[in-house]
Amino acid sequence: MTTILRVIDAIAGALALLGRCVIFALIVAMLYEVVARYAFGAPTLWAFDISYMLNGSVFLLGAAYALRCDVHVRIDFLSQRMPMRAQQLLNGAVFLLVMTPITTIFAWVASKKAWKALITGEVESVSPWAPVVWPFYTVIAVGLAALALQFLAEAIKLLSGRKNPGEAPGELDGMEENQ
Repeated sequence: MTTILRVIDAIAGALALLGRCVIFALIVAMLYEVVARYAFGAPTLWAFDISYMLNGSVFLLGAAYALRCDVHVRIDFLSQRMPMRAQQLLNGAVFLLVMTPITTIFAWVASKKAWKALITGEVESVSPWAPVVWPFYTVIAVGLAALALQFLAEAIKLLSGRKNPGEAPGELDGMEENQ
């Protein structure tokens, strides 16, 4: 079981690292757009599409890692007053019985949408650039699947008493806050 949890945590870390790389691609694309628009008077057709697709990708690629590190916003003013074991059981049950199934369903629907977009060659219909959308839809599906797996892993950690609610892991896959 510990090996499976480590693999799930590693997947979250790898996707977060990929998300960091996507941020650099977003910066380069936006700098190119600004220079093209204001220095040469030639705005690009693709800047808006790239910006929302890459921003969405960053968000979804980092979601599982954020859950792993317990940095999602949580409303716990009532549960904080409970004994630690009760908090673990409550959080673990919610993660296992509510969040894992919901994100799994979302990931399934997103993967079907990505597959359909790939097969049909779907493009962004409201964009003058009209990019194919299956790569973006695929990132959505992968990010949601990783989030569902991470919810399951966190539920196991909480229910087994290996983790306390609000407690981040000691080591963050080399992604310390000072970087």
